[in-house]
Amino acid sequence: MKKMFSLAAMFAVLSYATPASADVTLNGEIGLRLRDDFGSTTSVANVKASPEDQYIQYRVRLKPSVDLGDGYFAKALFQNEAVAGGWNSLSPNNTEQYQIQASQFFFGHGDASSHWVVGRIPLNSFDNPILDLTLYAIPGAGPQGTRLYAVDTPISTNHFDRLLGFNYGTKIGDGELNAVVVNFDNVSSAAADKGLFNDGYGFTANYKANIGDVTIVPQGFVTLTHLADGRAPYSFGTQAFIPAGKSKISLSGFYTGDNNTVPNSTAKYDYSGYIFRVKGESGPVLAWVDYNRTKDNVGAITYNNTFVWAQYLIKVQESNKGTFTLQPTIRYRASGSKTDAGLSTTNDLFRTELYATVSF
Repeated sequence: MKKMFSLAAMFAVLSYATPASADVTLNGEIGLRLRDDFGSTTSVANVKASPEDQYIQYRVRLKPSVDLGDGYFAKALFQNEAVAGGWNSLSPNNTEQYQIQASQFFFGHGDASSHWVVGRIPLNSFDNPILDLTLYAIPGAGPQGTRLYAVDTPISTNHFDRLLGFNYGTKIGDGELNAVVVNFDNVSSAAADKGLFNDGYGFTANYKANIGDVTIVPQGFVTLTHLADGRAPYSFGTQAFIPAGKSKISLSGFYTGDNNTVPNSTAKYDYSGYIFRVKGESGPVLAWVDYNRTKDNVGAITYNNTFVWAQYLIKVQESNKGTFTLQPTIRYRASGSKTDAGLSTTNDLFRTELYATVSF
């Protein structure tokens, strides 16, 4: 906690910089979350289990930003990265230590026609599942090695919605092109002969344009080298944002595939999958439904995942100084797998959550 307060004090001092200094602003949030988990699993041997759990978690985020003038800026996000989403759980007798790390940090320049950003940049993955599908098309086979799914926002929650990279955007015609080169890791292959570009690199791009009142964003991702586990996936698809009076509807559809032999190994990846999302937002209500299906030809397994997220935002207090909100949320994931031989498993999870957040 001492480290956290030291950081807060430092940013508070910086915010009072002299007129000759850069314009520094500090924002942030403090949140509490009450979560109830209701699981339901069935193994290949037809062994059933229904684990349940309730826990209270907390999270602190600090968001300094710097305006250097003439379009130049720098931003950062400090939070705890010891647990998914930065949500810390309690240790016996509240003896846990809450550490804050630099999660995002980037600088860049923007004007009316173009922008560039470099650093550990945010991905906006909570609203865009292309990298969720790319890295977790096969449950549990992603970079973290845990049983994560393409649904349930793993990039936003478990990867903290950022990657080290360089983003460039510019207006082309009536739309805007955005391109990002990302560095996934520096240890991406067990190959004996490690070349200059043996690390994990990827490239993603999208083009945002309007057709009438509808915004269309076609996009794609390609692995330039390969990931740490030897995969070299690619993905492509589109998003559509449709206004409906005071409400908003968005549709997302992405396809991914990989047919790659791991360097200096007999291990091979051969799979394909897709994800569809229908999302609606009207006033304080936000909800979406995801469906993901992946066929793993090497493992002879088909995975099916359905996910529902629904929330209601209650503004208890709102002013130019900050907000205090309550947000009841429901999350449900129905996951299953079936081998070509007919063996199947299920792993479902229903969650109820209540968020209390102060933003400043």
